[in-house]
Amino acid sequence: MPTVGVSDLKDGDFLLDVRENDEWTSGHAEGALHIPISEFVARYGELTEAAPQDGRVHVICRSGGRSAQVTMYLVQQGIDAVNVDGGMQVWESAGRPVVTDGGQPGHVL
Repeated sequence: MPTVGVSDLKDGDFLLDVRENDEWTSGHAEGALHIPISEFVARYGELTEAAPQDGRVHVICRSGGRSAQVTMYLVQQGIDAVNVDGGMQVWESAGRPVVTDGGQPGHVL
């Protein structure tokens, strides 16, 4: 499975957050697209509309398990997707910003 570390991500990389709504509301990476894994297949079109045409989709969840499942699915669909190793837990511990929908500081559940 294609995987990248949080430290490999650059500003402007396309990030897909597949955590559930309560996790997202608590805190997420600014600019990420949020499609919960429980709604992913039904909302797949939102990803294909938002993702860069020839770019990579970086998939993230809390620790890497759910995002690994979505990454595998996307790769099977022919999309250049990678799992973000360690997920939002590593994101937060690496000092990357975590925000709420209102732009206030957030935290990872």
